[in-house]
Amino acid sequence: MKILIVDDEEDVQMLFKQRFRKEIRNGEMRLEFALSGQEAIDTLNNMEIKADLILSDINMPGMSGLELLEYLKKKYVVPPPVVMMISAYGDQSNMNTAESLGADEFFTKPLDFNQLKEKLKTLN
Repeated sequence: MKILIVDDEEDVQMLFKQRFRKEIRNGEMRLEFALSGQEAIDTLNNMEIKADLILSDINMPGMSGLELLEYLKKKYVVPPPVVMMISAYGDQSNMNTAESLGADEFFTKPLDFNQLKEKLKTLN
């Protein structure tokens, strides 16, 4: 499974690499990272093998995760990408907006990696 993780906090990269080190080592998972919505779009456009899943933070400078979600769901109509949103702000407004824009899941920070791993199993 190839996952693109979009978050403007660089330390998130090391966290994901640590939490999924076994899956990465076994070749079950490949992680790509982008620090902004625009970088995510550029990364997706340049990937040889398309991402199976996009995990995006909501609050980022420039293009927000919600704007990225809206762009992705409009650009990739068939099949639309699986996009899961992550936010430190689990308020109902963000959740409702993410759902209305087509988010497949919504997680709050700090991220429960066991819950995420269980959700990823359903995608295989």
